[in-house]
Order: sequence, then structure tokens, then C-alpha cells
Amino acid sequence: MSTLKNGLKAGLLTTWTLGKVIFPITLIVTMLQFTPVLPFIIDLVAPFMGLFGLSGDAAIPLVLGNVLNLYAGIAGILSLDLTVKEVFILAVMLSFSHNIFIETSVALKVGVKLWVVLVVRFGLAALSGIVINLVWKGGGEMAQYGFVPKDSAVPENWFEIFLFGLEKASLGVLQLAMIVIPLMVAIQILKDRKYLHRFSDMLGPLTRVLGIQKNASLTLASGLIFGLAMGAGVMIQAVKEDGVSKKDATLAFIFLVACHAVVEDTLIFIPLGIPVWPLLIIRIIIALVLTIIVSYLWRRSEQKNREEVIST
Repeated sequence: MSTLKNGLKAGLLTTWTLGKVIFPITLIVTMLQFTPVLPFIIDLVAPFMGLFGLSGDAAIPLVLGNVLNLYAGIAGILSLDLTVKEVFILAVMLSFSHNIFIETSVALKVGVKLWVVLVVRFGLAALSGIVINLVWKGGGEMAQYGFVPKDSAVPENWFEIFLFGLEKASLGVLQLAMIVIPLMVAIQILKDRKYLHRFSDMLGPLTRVLGIQKNASLTLASGLIFGLAMGAGVMIQAVKEDGVSKKDATLAFIFLVACHAVVEDTLIFIPLGIPVWPLLIIRIIIALVLTIIVSYLWRRSEQKNREEVIST
């Protein structure tokens, strides 16, 4: 009984912590869709699309995906006539950088520095787009989309826009609660029955490669399966209860920035008619390489600082 009680308490607390971030940002950004702000940003970004081998129109899904979420980005892609190569480039870029306001705010709640999140997410998106454009010579045929989203009613005045924003924000928090609360209860059961130690041992090789302590393994698994926001919910609890250091939290988040929600974020691109296995492999490889490099440089810096302290 105490296990269920503690799990529910942790789930509600985490939902409250993340909901305070997700609700107002979702409300504000949803309302901004119906103002000149998004068109202004799209016009601002469009001239730079050529760097990634994209047409100016491709700025639409790129901005929508970053300001809103992947589904909005995909809806933007479906509204355009693009080549398979362009769609693939957009898919890879958006897989690294999407829902930037909410997921960045969640990262800050964990204690990850703002510049780290922005540099890693936008840096990986830009670099991947440039490299794929230069390396891949095929994909010139027009993309064949598997479905077309249903048109939704457009709010006609500011009151309707506000109600629409409230609905989206409330659903976002409800969706969060439906995942986080059962997840926290399950984690509490794993802890109380000592299954968590076995799970950590199974992920031991991965955490060792990444230079992360084993107590951050649950954070990695949650983020890989459920996404950054859900992984952050577990991470917030882990930092408080399991002694996960700020260094390990940052490294875990860097890994998850590049590779999170691998099932959902991969499957939702299937209707776009692009090869999704290369998309998944690219994310995993980049996540591993980037985290290993950052971990190595971090250790070198710590060692150098210790040597300087000893010498003085």
C-alpha cells in the first residue's frame, strides 16, 4: 500500500512540476499561431534553407515543428510538394530540434544549462541537414505521402483562440499525467522490490560507455521510450532521491536530446514515405558519439583542475 501511495505522490508531484511549465507555454504558443508572429519567423528563416538543400517553403514545417511539436511539423510537410530528400532532411532535423520551448523549459527544471540545450539541439539539427544534403545525391523524386490530415475548424475570434489554447494546454497536461503517474508508480514498485538494481545492471554497459553512473540508467530508459519531457520527470525524481549528479544528469540529457522517444518519433515519420531505419540509426549513432565526446572532455577538464589544485 505504501508503494502505491509513494508512487502516486511522486507522479502527482512530477506532473505538477512539469505541468506548470507545459500549460502556459502551450497556451501562449498555440495562440501565437493565429498572429503575425509565426509568419514573421518563417519569413526570417526562409532565406537560410538553401544551406540544408531545402526550398524556402521548407521553413514552414521547420518553424512549426520547433515552435509547436513534431505533429505540427509533419502537418506542415504534408502541405508542401517536396522531394524525398527534402522530407528526409526535414525529418532528421526535426527529430533533433522540435517542441523547443517546452522541452527546453523541462531541461532547465532538471538543472541542465540553457546554452547546452540550445547548442546541442540546434547544432545537431543544422549539422545533420548540411551533411545529408552534401552526402546524399539521390532522393530527387517527389515524396508520396501516406495520408493527409483532416482539416480542423479555425477559431474565428480571440475568445475562440483563447479557448482553443486552453484546450490544447489542458490536454497536454492530461496526457503528461496519464503517462507520468503510472510510470512513477511502476518505478516505485521496481525500487521497493529491488528490480531497479537488476535493471541498472542490464544497462550498465551503456552507462559505462557514456561515462554515466548506473543510477542514471532509469532516466535514460524513460527518455528513450517516452521522450524528453517524460524522461525529465524521472530525472527530476532521480536527482532528488537517487543522488544523480548534475554531471550525469547533463550527460544523460545530452544523449536524450539526440535520441529520445525512439519508437514514437520514428513511427510518426512513416506516412511521409521516407526510409525511417536510417533516421533511427543516425539518431542513435550521433547520441552515442556526442555523449561519449562530451563525457571524455568533461573528465579531462576535471582531471586538469585536480592536477592544478594539487600543484598549488
